[in-house]
Formats: sequence, structure tokens, C-alpha cells
Amino acid sequence: MKPIHTLTAIPFIFLAICCAPQPAAEVPENSIAFSPEKLEFEQPGGELKFYVTSSAAGIQVYSEDDWVTSIEPPYSVATEGNFTVKVKPNTLTATREGKVVIKVGQTRAYLPIVQPGLDPVETGIETPEGYTLVWHDEFDDYEGLPATADWKYQTGDGGWGNNELQDYVAGEYNGVKIAEVSNGTLKVHAKKIDGKVRSVRLNTRKSWTYGWIEASLKLPSGKGTWPAFWMMPSQFTGWPKDGEIDIMEEVGYHADYCSASIHCNRYNNGGTPTEHSERYVAGSQTSFHVYAMEWTEDYMTFYQDGKSILTYRNNGQGHDYWPFYKPFYIILNLAWGGNWGGAQGVDESCLPTAMEVDYVRVFQKN
Repeated sequence: MKPIHTLTAIPFIFLAICCAPQPAAEVPENSIAFSPEKLEFEQPGGELKFYVTSSAAGIQVYSEDDWVTSIEPPYSVATEGNFTVKVKPNTLTATREGKVVIKVGQTRAYLPIVQPGLDPVETGIETPEGYTLVWHDEFDDYEGLPATADWKYQTGDGGWGNNELQDYVAGEYNGVKIAEVSNGTLKVHAKKIDGKVRSVRLNTRKSWTYGWIEASLKLPSGKGTWPAFWMMPSQFTGWPKDGEIDIMEEVGYHADYCSASIHCNRYNNGGTPTEHSERYVAGSQTSFHVYAMEWTEDYMTFYQDGKSILTYRNNGQGHDYWPFYKPFYIILNLAWGGNWGGAQGVDESCLPTAMEVDYVRVFQKN
């Protein structure tokens, strides 16, 4: 029996050797070299050149950084060439960093680009101590609809979970501007057109985790108005578990009483001093006032014209108490009616009306 076992095993050993996968032949990658090793732009912007050489023809160059306005040429059929990068002025105090992608076939190389920020004095923007300006819109350098590079519209009717009466539109309705930038401010209007109050809800395209967030606002007047400056999480899965930050809310029937609130699983519309505070802001509907929040990993403090009105602290007991550790985006909107805005009815004689925004700014720690 032993010889038989040995002989029958031989074909199987031979088969296993014959069918074993062989290592694939190595395919050499393209080599890419560029000069200089980094592009260091100055203020206010401008253009810089770089040179690329490659072992293969067909050089593609691009950048995903929104402050890069163009790269010319975007493609070369040769194995080498000069390229020019143009960037916008850096209007922030923070240095910004990015990269140019150089692609040949499936091979990529990355050319770092950097541009220093402005001296805080040059911006004319007062910066909280220990913070750097990282994003802002002063509504000074353009007119018309809000810049789509910074803002996006959230549109729709249907009450928005609060039985609100307005229809949010994408900037205009039948040629009538509902949101517009003019004379250095943003106007978020509420106008009754075709039997419905049309308004706007604007969200920043960018999101932030922690920082000093502030806006200068002049609020609308009239029973039924419900303006807000607030934040929601960009990784939203459910409310209130993912959190909501209300830096400023006011309702027209309770004029000049402006509130700050937080929402989470543990605290949600309870109206307790832990989660909510309301203060009288004289002239909030006739002049600009600054509403701000300092947000760290340990606390959020809310301010009206520099005066602290509420501090909510991270007690270390987890997500139900503190979902505020992820990126949040900014919202500006003017609601009409609803559970709070319409609690004492609405008065359409105040229409059209508007919330006016002088600026929105985001600072983060150095």
C-alpha cells in the first residue's frame, strides 16, 4: 500500500507546482521631477511658474484648492514644460497651504504651495486674543446674489419641523431678489409673492470645529418674523442627537429680546438656564449689533455686543451632553410664522422686511 500512495501523490505535486501563480512582471512607474520644490506666494496674490520633467509624455496639472484661480497650461503632450499658477489674494490673517497635483499616467507628484496671511492690522478686523481669522464675508467686494463660492441655498417649503409658513428659495423668485448684497451688507428678505412668503436660508459651504464665530446683524421687525444666526453639523444623522447651536434668535412679537441656545439629546427646548438665555438688546431692529460664540472642546460661551449671556460646558459625560466635537456650518435665515415665530399670529402688513448682515467671521486658535 505504501508504494501506491507515493505514486498517486506525484501527479498532484506536479499539478500544484505547474498551477502555482507566478509573480507579475514589474511595470516601471513614470518619474516626475519639478522645480522649485515649493511655490511661496506673497500678498496680495499673483502668479508663479514651475518646471516639470517626466519620463513619459502627457503632463496634467491641477489643484483642488479654491484659492488657486488657474494653472496654465492645464495639460502638456510633451515630457517637460513650464506651468504658471495664479492665486487669489489672501484676505485672512492665517497662512494658507495647498498643493498642485502633477499627474503623468497613473503617477502623481505634489508641489506644495503656501501664502502668508495679512497682518491683522491690515485687515481692519479686530481679532480676539489668541485667535486667527480663518474665514469671513464682509459683503464689501461684490453686489448681487451672495457669492456661491462661500454660500449655498437650502430650499423648500413644508414647515421645516416647526410649522413655519415661508418658502425658502435659491436667492430669487421669478426675477425678484430675495437675498442680495448691496452697499456693503447682505439683505435676507421676506416678501409675499404669488400668495406665499418667500425667504432664504443660506448655509456656509465650509464647516469648522471650535473657534470664535460672530456676525453683525440688524434684525427685521414685525409680528411673524423669526430671524436666526446658528450652526448645524455637517455630518448630520439625526436631531437633536447631533446637536444644534443657536448663536442668535429673535421673534418679532417679542422685539429686541435675543436668545442663545444649544440643543442635544440631554437638553432640548427645555428652556433651562443650562441650555438657553435671553437678553434685551436695545435697537436690535434699527441698528447693527454683534452676536458671537466662543467654542472650545470644554465650553461654549455666547455673547451679545461683547457681553457674555450663556456658557454651556462639556461635562465629560458623552455624546448625549456634548455632540459638539465635529464640524458645524453657519446658517443665516429669516423664517415666517411657525411654532415660535407665529406663536402670537402673523401680521403681513410688515412685509416686505429683511434681516441685514454686515459681516460674518470665523476665527480659530493660533
